[in-house]
Amino acid sequence: MSDAQSTSSTAATVPPMRLRDALRKARIEAADRTGVVVDLRDAEVARLEILNEALDQLFAQVPGNVDLFDRGISQGETPRLWIDVVAHILMGRDKRIYRFVQDTRFGRIVLAESHDVPVIVDAVTDYVARRMIEREHALVATPVAEPAPKDKPSRRGGKFWSFVLGFILGAAALFGFAVFATLKNF
Repeated sequence: MSDAQSTSSTAATVPPMRLRDALRKARIEAADRTGVVVDLRDAEVARLEILNEALDQLFAQVPGNVDLFDRGISQGETPRLWIDVVAHILMGRDKRIYRFVQDTRFGRIVLAESHDVPVIVDAVTDYVARRMIEREHALVATPVAEPAPKDKPSRRGGKFWSFVLGFILGAAALFGFAVFATLKNF
């Protein structure tokens, strides 16, 4: 038997791959890839949850009247552990490194980056302390409006009557101008 005949006989014994079989194979491959992506995302969320638990002790020390921080994990396309409105922690490209970033009006800045949870906890602690000091300075710099004393009469009524008087004088001036213009035409 020649090589051409053996090749043709082998091709005849292997049934041709049908489109249905090819689609089935492609779906299985896509499911495997999707499973890997889901597993990576779950691993990211798990690492962020570990860091979140490590931050519990820090946030337990923040006074109750300080409402700057709203910590929580968002599970979108890129899972993030939010510290406040502008700062969050996400996983780096290798999915093993924590990246603590802050969004500013000039762009995103990296505050800390490490594989170790204690390093990121220290960076978050420093950030929280700075934010609390900024809050204290803002509260001191903002003057607190004092309520008006009860003895003093309100000037609101005076402003109203000034407006009414100005309106009447303006109307009288327009009427006088109209009369003068009418008499001038006669």
